[in-house]
Amino acid sequence: MKKTFHALLLACACAAPFVAPARAASVARVDAPTMEGLAPAHFAIGGRVATTPGSGGWTWQWPGLYFETAFAGGEAVFEVGAGATILHVEVDGRTAATLARPAPGLYRVSGLAGNRPHILRIQAATENQAGPNHFGGIFLPAGSQRLPPPLRERRIEFIGDSHTVGYGNLSPRRECSEAEVWATTDNTRAYGPLLAARYGADYRINAISGRGVVRNYGGMAADTLPQAYPYALFDRSERAGDEGWHPQVVVIALGTNDFSTPLAAGERWKDRQALYSDYERAYVAFVRSLRDRYPAARFVLWSTDLFGGEIRAEVERVVARLNADGDVPVTYLPVAGLQMSGCHGHPSLDDHARIAELLAAHIETLADRWDE
Repeated sequence: MKKTFHALLLACACAAPFVAPARAASVARVDAPTMEGLAPAHFAIGGRVATTPGSGGWTWQWPGLYFETAFAGGEAVFEVGAGATILHVEVDGRTAATLARPAPGLYRVSGLAGNRPHILRIQAATENQAGPNHFGGIFLPAGSQRLPPPLRERRIEFIGDSHTVGYGNLSPRRECSEAEVWATTDNTRAYGPLLAARYGADYRINAISGRGVVRNYGGMAADTLPQAYPYALFDRSERAGDEGWHPQVVVIALGTNDFSTPLAAGERWKDRQALYSDYERAYVAFVRSLRDRYPAARFVLWSTDLFGGEIRAEVERVVARLNADGDVPVTYLPVAGLQMSGCHGHPSLDDHARIAELLAAHIETLADRWDE
């Protein structure tokens, strides 16, 4: 992607809305910048983005997005655009700051050893269904050395619903307001990023809370996950540019929202059996479409055993149909015994760690799992 040149001199810095641990690196918002002194860094983008017309920046809405660069020098600057998000700023694998609803503008990362290389990673924690967020880039002052951003050989894609998002996983209780759900959702501590970190893998999180394969939570009118999947933004304004993304493993968890609520009057399925048939047909078709997109990937479908085992039974039928056809390398992982003590009965931090461990053990059984 084209990275525009922003030349901005750092003036006085004012406090930003972040909580910074006691680290060598510090992060502060830049007040009244001028237009000289900085050059764009080379950085990689983990996740789907759309280009921002007229600004040269990037817009995102899918969760789990991260921007990552490498450089040698004592400081770096990044630009946050409009949007409501929580960003973790990591330097050399340690969190330097967490910015909650950061004001648009420039933020300076400073206090680094200037005589050695550093990896700066800015990653989104929150879900963004309400609207997109914007990022303007990463920049380096004169005297810094641009280095190639980290590009990892292993790649995993995670597709799902609120369980994959990490909905309310930081919450100490199940009862949560809408604001509390937003504040206690941290995708970086959900099972997907935990599993990717175990393998030193790049990852993508393509998940939306409340969405199913053919039916959303409570029959909610919105795109299902397969309907939203082809697009970079949820308004369908731009298709996702996934040409350079080739995961070796694709992990999918879909079905909770299809079956966790009873059918209501006016929905298109006359009974539960009709819903089962539609779900199985659509899920099989979705996985086949992903196989066409990623022909070398291994697919792992997992589900909980909740709701009387209904979800598990249906996902098992989907996997059986795919395996009977023999055209998709797919396996199934049942996950039981979760606490589900996060917001509104969602997986807790301990649950996410358990899911990641079970997935890792399962992936280890797959032959040639990291081959192209």
